Amino acid sequence: MNGTRIAYFDTIAGISGDMTLGALIDAGVPIEHIKSELAKLDLPGYNLSVKHVQQNGITSIKLDVELEKEDKQHRHYSDIKNLIESNGLPKKVKDNSIAIFLTLAQAEAKVHSIPIDKIHFHEVGAVDSIVDIVGTAICLDYLGIDSIYSSPVKTGASSTIKSAHGIIPTPAPATMEILRGYPVVFSDIPGELTTPTGAAIIKTLSRGMLTMENIIIDTIGYGSGTKRFEKLPNLLRVVTGTLQSVAPEEDIMVVEANIDDMNPELYPYVLEKLLAAGARDAFVTPVIMKKGRPGSMVTVLCTTATLDRIIKLLLVETTTLGVRYQQMRRKILKRDIKTVDTEFGPVKMKTVEVDGREYTRPEFEECKRIAEEKNLPLIEVYRRLGN
Repeated sequence: MNGTRIAYFDTIAGISGDMTLGALIDAGVPIEHIKSELAKLDLPGYNLSVKHVQQNGITSIKLDVELEKEDKQHRHYSDIKNLIESNGLPKKVKDNSIAIFLTLAQAEAKVHSIPIDKIHFHEVGAVDSIVDIVGTAICLDYLGIDSIYSSPVKTGASSTIKSAHGIIPTPAPATMEILRGYPVVFSDIPGELTTPTGAAIIKTLSRGMLTMENIIIDTIGYGSGTKRFEKLPNLLRVVTGTLQSVAPEEDIMVVEANIDDMNPELYPYVLEKLLAAGARDAFVTPVIMKKGRPGSMVTVLCTTATLDRIIKLLLVETTTLGVRYQQMRRKILKRDIKTVDTEFGPVKMKTVEVDGREYTRPEFEECKRIAEEKNLPLIEVYRRLGN
């Protein structure tokens, strides 16, 4: 199947780690593959229980992580990161798992007002959460998923639940913190529909909203929650398939800051920092400020997951007194970096797919390298590489 492989998370009744893993199993991931990959973690003392259940006539997977004994170990983020890194899991699985836990750690640190390295992961650091998160990353890798999208995340009405910290409101403070900047629907169903783990999976991996008609559907999976509701089935639906649109839409955060009192020599450094912090793009535009003063507007494109990081960087690394941001939609062409054999030897090229046809463009740094090595004008290198 050609095109970008995607997974669409439809949060019919919210999302949790076990519902996610159950839905991905139902969408085609063999449970034995998950078990064999999870065995690479040094994490004994649990069993995976998988059974088919029906809700409102819909067959779904109910997954449970059954502990052989109570897990009383409180793990820090660094402990979990080391656990995930020190094994034979694929790099993409490790990277996605660690990124999800980082989102959780940042939210917990914000809620409790303590540094990330001081956070004790109670529910989050428990064996079942590690299995849910790493298992989800294993499933997405098995299915060959390139991009993830979701519906607005559904949460329950205000209520209370018991946690390791005592009685807390729902949606849980960590869940609310994680979903800040992401589209949310508050239902009238009391209780915890979306857990911090489920919220972190979506916030970390999703590119945003996507309408269903943009997908050529391949598989559909349903993951079941434990509770039963009168008004709707307690299910998460995951749809896998291929993007039909040549230029799929995605949500992007646009962050702007006007500056008129900063040394211009600092702008290249700031842009480098922004890109290193996860910005999709960053650029500076000359503007005329109030009273006719010349200034600059720094514009950054980023995901909701990196929004706080980008805003903090702008406030710390520039002289701006504030930033503004908004969520926008954008269409992007599928692109990739490939190594192409040329008269100058192997050269990295940017490839762009338009209407099923692939176009190749040389990367600037590669052209610069060749021009210096061959003592050729840069424009001549571009010409001979066909651009």
